[in-house]
Amino acid sequence: MLSILLTLAALHWIVLVTPGANFLLVGQLAASGQRSQALAAAAGITCVTLTWATLAVLGIGIVFHAHPALRQLVQVAGGLYLLYLASKLWQSKGQSQTVTPQQIRLRAAFRMGFLTNILNPKTALFFGSVFATVLPAQPDWRMTLSAVLLVYANAIIWHVFLALAFSHPAIQGRYDRQRQNLGRFSSLMVGLFGTRLIWTTLQELRGRWL
Repeated sequence: MLSILLTLAALHWIVLVTPGANFLLVGQLAASGQRSQALAAAAGITCVTLTWATLAVLGIGIVFHAHPALRQLVQVAGGLYLLYLASKLWQSKGQSQTVTPQQIRLRAAFRMGFLTNILNPKTALFFGSVFATVLPAQPDWRMTLSAVLLVYANAIIWHVFLALAFSHPAIQGRYDRQRQNLGRFSSLMVGLFGTRLIWTTLQELRGRWL
């Protein structure tokens, strides 16, 4: 059991430390001096991790595989949301409506984190494929529960670390000096993630139609 959980943890950490939209959202909020909002966004992100991991155990990956149109619909919705978030970051010049302490509430930060992660079915597909590959064919309830709690704990540790690390005064000082450039960079990267998500979905649809 221990070796299985260690393998699962290693695969999950590889995905976690790869920069993506979640990384940028938490890092942007924390570096702009909003540690509480960054932690709230991290809570939203990790809530989705728990949700997708639980659904993966229940077979959501099989559902997406059997009904690709459902997965594609969620992917397009996720891509559009990321493009919307990117536009807000670009308009902000580092001080946008999405990252201003006076305007963003903890509930809004949680919602941003939740939506950024939930509208990416690749997370569910990852858990579905990894769980199917690493876990035994018929795991008992202890193994299943341990696997779900493990990935949930990993997500909490990583995103809380990001929120605390990027809210360090030294990093905040650098952020203040490069606020506009970093805001634009975050906007471009989030927009790239959204565009790629939509593009890959359209390519998949094109390949199916031709």
